[in-house]
Amino acid sequence: MQFSGNVGTLNNVDHMDLLLDGGSPIMSLGYVPFANKWLFIPNGQHTVTLVAYSSNNTQLGESSVSLNVTGQSSPAALSKLQSIPAWQWCTADLNGSVCASGLGQATSTQVNDQSSPSLSGSSTLFTIGGTQAYSNALWWISLGGGTLLSKFTYDLDFYIDNAAAAEALEFDVNQSYGGTRYTWGTECSYKNTHQWDVWDPAHLAWVVTSAPCPQVTSAQWHHLTWQFERVNNQVHYISVTLDKNTYPINIYLNPEPNWKLEDIDIAFQMDGNFEQTPYKVWLDNVTLTASY
Repeated sequence: MQFSGNVGTLNNVDHMDLLLDGGSPIMSLGYVPFANKWLFIPNGQHTVTLVAYSSNNTQLGESSVSLNVTGQSSPAALSKLQSIPAWQWCTADLNGSVCASGLGQATSTQVNDQSSPSLSGSSTLFTIGGTQAYSNALWWISLGGGTLLSKFTYDLDFYIDNAAAAEALEFDVNQSYGGTRYTWGTECSYKNTHQWDVWDPAHLAWVVTSAPCPQVTSAQWHHLTWQFERVNNQVHYISVTLDKNTYPINIYLNPEPNWKLEDIDIAFQMDGNFEQTPYKVWLDNVTLTASY
C-alpha cells in the first residue's frame, strides 16, 4: 500500500521514524516528506506512527493513524520507477561520509519524461561529467519500508550513448531495518574485471563473479534482470540476465551491521573512466518486484 504522512509543523526536525504497531521502525529517513511511500505490511488492522526527532535524537512530536489493510499481495511489482522525480544523488562523498566512492567529485544530472530514446514513451536520462578522473555518480530512490519482504527482482532497460566511456555501471537494491543493511550491489565492470562484480556488505568490498559482462553496444537498448533474496540473515545473489543471457551467481554474503536508516531502496551508479569522459544513460521500465 502507498502511504503519505507528516507530524505537523515542528521546528528543528532532523529525521523521522515510521513505526508499525508500536514496534521497531520500518522506515527511518532524513526530514523529507513521507509522500507516496510503499508500506509492505500484512493485511489486517494496524497502527502507523510517525515520530520526529532533533539532531541529538530528542523526540519532538508524533502522529498516528489506524489502518485496515486489505488486498496487500505478494509479490508486489513497483513499476515505472525511473519516472519518480524524487531520486537523490551523490558523488564521492555525502555529508562527510563516503558515498559513490571514486577519486573526486563528478557532475551529474537527471532529466525525466524523455520520449526518445524510450521504450515506454517516458524514459529518464542520467548524465555524468566533471574534470577529475575516475569520479562516480550514484543515484537512488527510497521506495518505502517493510521487514517481511525477502525476495527481490530488479528489472530494467538501459541505453548508453557511449559505452566505451563508462568505467562501470552499477545496479543495487537495499533493505535496511533493525540496525542491519542488506545490500545487493552489482557492478558491470567493463574496464577492470570484465565480469559482474557483487558487493560484500560486511567487508565493504567487491567480489568478482564468474558471470561475464562485456561492454554493451552503444545507442541500443539492453534489458537487465537481477534476482536476489535475503535468507538465513544473509544476502543471496541468485542470478543475472542481460539481453536474454542468464548466468547463475549463487553467492551468499553477510549484511552490513550498525546501520542507522531503515527503508527499501534501489540505486543506479555511473562510474567515470581515466579521462572522465562524459556519457549519458537512459533508464526505462524500471521495476522492483518484491515478495515474502
